[in-house]
Amino acid sequence: MNQADNQLTNGSIYKHLARLSVPAAMGMIFNTLYNLTDFWFAGLLHDDALAGVSIAGSVFFILLAIGIGVQTGASAVIAPEVGAGREDQVGTWVDQAFGVCIVFSVITMLLGWLYADTLVNFLGAEAHIAPLANEYLDITLAGTVTFVLSFMAAGALMALGDTKSNRNVLVVGFFANFALNPLLTFGLGLGVTGLALATVIIKAASALYLFWIIRHRVGQWARPAFNIQRWITLLRQILPASMNMLTIILGGFISISYIGRFGSEHIAGYAVGLRLEQVLLLPALGLNTAVMAIAGQNYGAGLNDRVQEAYFKGLKIGLIMAAVSIPIMFFLSPAMMGFFTDNDTIKGTGAAYLKVDALAFYAYVVLFLSVAVLQAIQRPLFPMLLGIARQLLVPAIINYVLIVLWGYPMLWIFYTIISVVIIAAFIANWYTRKTLKSIASYQR
Repeated sequence: MNQADNQLTNGSIYKHLARLSVPAAMGMIFNTLYNLTDFWFAGLLHDDALAGVSIAGSVFFILLAIGIGVQTGASAVIAPEVGAGREDQVGTWVDQAFGVCIVFSVITMLLGWLYADTLVNFLGAEAHIAPLANEYLDITLAGTVTFVLSFMAAGALMALGDTKSNRNVLVVGFFANFALNPLLTFGLGLGVTGLALATVIIKAASALYLFWIIRHRVGQWARPAFNIQRWITLLRQILPASMNMLTIILGGFISISYIGRFGSEHIAGYAVGLRLEQVLLLPALGLNTAVMAIAGQNYGAGLNDRVQEAYFKGLKIGLIMAAVSIPIMFFLSPAMMGFFTDNDTIKGTGAAYLKVDALAFYAYVVLFLSVAVLQAIQRPLFPMLLGIARQLLVPAIINYVLIVLWGYPMLWIFYTIISVVIIAAFIANWYTRKTLKSIASYQR
């Protein structure tokens, strides 16, 4: 392994942020476009298919919680080893994370099959929509291991300072999905099943490619390993990160369950609007990936001043991103929604969400970067606790009062979302600054 190519503990922070965040953001853009492609082809089938895939996508996010947790955990333990010059430990940690992935995948797949119907119904799917959602979920759950392994491999490479490899598979995956979807969905007449099958095939190929890259970086093929002490170290990072992501997903379930009181078309509008928002947030998420990698390596090397520098410079870049994206969300949301459907209700709901949520755009950036730094310095518990409050407890209580008890219109669900995000961003920024200052004082 060429240490010089991986070292983030010297040189310009801005240059490292650009080198890592641009490929990461590009990959995420194509990954989100990938998901939007599924929505587009589902809409070509019929509006019921679009609603079914939208609801299934919300349940499918549980896989993302596991995958992102494994990705974050792998990065959190590998990056400090790289920063401290212990590159010989990378392969060992990859093997341990591989073992964790196998176990998590089996558990997730079985639980998903057991409770998918319950979750789909909880999200407000009507009788004619639920079978379509379950049809999509049955296939994607069978391919759980392909998703989780691809996330883990991406996290390991991220810790090594490589975001280009994952970008490559996501870009190629988008084009492959655009080819396979019409072939399987319309050419072979598989309908919604074709959309799900294409995704599983592409994720399996992506995982194989990323592990091939890791083999060249560490000198050996990864293989599942089960060392209890290393598993404990990994799980201390993976479980809070997964729980933090899971709270986001469960929070989405809560929002969708309240939106579902107004009809499945509103769920579809919110789901598409959420994906469009994610597209605009992707540069910030790429920045988030870069900050985490830089902070992790420098934390391992004991260079806390550079950890703080990465955080503060990331916040400055994020402010510029917000200045560009907020007008787009506010003024162009109806046109963007019109690309996916002609249904006025779906378009109106998605556009309304984008306009309201534009107010919280920079708050999302602050949250992302604060959580990234805390996870990089192996302090994942506070983001998890903040996520539980922000995503679950507070919105559930407020929306119950506003929507169920007082009968407020659906738009108030969106007002609740942005209010809680803005407050949480202030808290996360305060805690991150406090923690970094405390570590710096201890080191001195």
